[in-house]
Amino acid sequence: MPEPKETTHTLIERALTVYRRERSGIWQCRYKVDGVWQRASTKERDLTKAQARAHELRMEAEIRRRSNLPVITRKFRDVARLAVERLEHEIAVGKGKRSYTDYIRVINDYLIPILGKRSITSIDYQALDELNIKRAELMEKVPTQSTMLTHNAALNRVFDEAVIRGFLTEANKPKLEATGKKSERRAAFDMNELRALLANFDDWIEAARTEQSKEMRQLMRDYVDVLLDTGARPGTELLNLQWRQIKFAMKPTLKPIGEIDNTDNTDDAHEEIVLPNLNRSVEMVVSGKTGTRTIVGMLRTVKALERIAERNYEREDNDEEGSITDPFKKLTVPTNTDFVFRTKNKEEQTSWQKMFESYLKEHNLLIDPITGNKRVFYSLRHTYATLALTNDQVPIHTLAKQMGTSVLMIEKHYSHLKVVQAIDQLRGEETRRLIDAGGVVDEIYTSKRKQKKGDIVKGAA
Repeated sequence: MPEPKETTHTLIERALTVYRRERSGIWQCRYKVDGVWQRASTKERDLTKAQARAHELRMEAEIRRRSNLPVITRKFRDVARLAVERLEHEIAVGKGKRSYTDYIRVINDYLIPILGKRSITSIDYQALDELNIKRAELMEKVPTQSTMLTHNAALNRVFDEAVIRGFLTEANKPKLEATGKKSERRAAFDMNELRALLANFDDWIEAARTEQSKEMRQLMRDYVDVLLDTGARPGTELLNLQWRQIKFAMKPTLKPIGEIDNTDNTDDAHEEIVLPNLNRSVEMVVSGKTGTRTIVGMLRTVKALERIAERNYEREDNDEEGSITDPFKKLTVPTNTDFVFRTKNKEEQTSWQKMFESYLKEHNLLIDPITGNKRVFYSLRHTYATLALTNDQVPIHTLAKQMGTSVLMIEKHYSHLKVVQAIDQLRGEETRRLIDAGGVVDEIYTSKRKQKKGDIVKGAA
C-alpha cells in the first residue's frame, strides 16, 4: 500500500482528509457525509488552521443534512451549465422537445448573466426580483406572459438539475409565477396600406443614391414579398435559407383571362379565351425558433426568387422552356450552399429593420392606427395570418403548420377575427387578387420626398 504523501493528512479514517494540490499553498479537504465524499477548500495556508477548518466544514455539512438542506452549495452558473448539457443530450438522442432550444437560449442569454455568480441555494425572492428588473433591461421591454412562462420553465430546469445532484432540496425550490405583461394585439397592414407598401417600392428603389444601396433595397423588397407570401418569421428562417433547400413545383390549370400567373402574351381579344394558370410554387426548408419545417411559397415568392437569381447569377436566356418548368434548376442542386438572401458579392444583411422603418416612415405607414405601435417586419407575418384567415379560407391547423406555431397561439392572437372556420387551401388567390387589383394609391401614402419636391415646383411657378 503506497505511503500517504506529506501533503495529505488523514484526520478521521475514511471520513476526513486534508490535502494540498501540487503548486498550491491552500489546503483542501475531503469529507464523507451520508456515504458520499465531498470536496471543499479550507482557504487556509497553515496546516493547523486548515485541519480545524476541515472539521468545521464536515460538521456544518452534517448539520445541513440532518436539517434536510443541501450538503454542499454550487454557483448558479455551474448548475445552469449542467442543465444545458442535459437538455442538449436529450435533444441529441431524440428525447428533447422543441421548447428545449428556447430553454437553452434563455439560460445562456439571461439566467447565467444575471444570476450566475449567486449560490444555487441563495436564489430567493429578492434574487428573482433582481432577475425581473435586469431581464427587462436586457430585453428593452417588459416581457409578455408567454415569454415569462418560457423563462420560468428554463429556470425550473436549472433547479431540477440542482435537486438531482443534491445541491438543492425539493422543499427549497423557489416557486415561480408568470406575471409578465399580457400580450397585445399585434400591428398589421390593412389592404389599402398593403397595396401602398408594395406599390411604392419601385420608385423608392430607383431613388437610391448608389448602386450598392439600390441592390440592398431590391433585396429588402424581395424579402418583404416572401415574408408576406409565406408568413415566415423574420430573421434566421429566411436569412439562412440556402438554394439547395428550395424545391420548385407547378400545377397548371385553365383560368379565365386576367388570372395572375399566366404565360400567354397574345393580344387577341376574345371573350371566351382562357389563359393557363401555372400555379407556380416553391417548397422551402427553413430553420428557426421552433426547429426545422417546410413552408410553401406561391407566385409572389417565386417572382422574388427569380429577381434574386437574375441579379446574382448568369442566366441563359435561350433556355426559355427550362426557365418555365423550373427557373431554379441550376441553383437548387444539393451541392449549392449559397444563401438566397444575399447580394451579388455574397454580402450578408443581418437586418433591414432601420431601412424598413425609414421606408414606412417616408410613406406614412410606420404607425399602426389601430394599436398605435410601430410596424416592424413581424407585422408582415401578422398581416399574412390575418389575410389567410379572412380572405383565403386557410384551415387554422394548416396555417399553424405553415407558420411554425400552434393552433392555440393562432386562436389566441387572431380570435378577434372570428373567422376560424371551414376553409381548404393555402394558395392565397383572393389575397393576391386584391393586392394586384391595382387602383390609385391614396395621396396620404405618397413619398414625403416627392411631396417636398412638388411643393418646391409649385412655389417656383
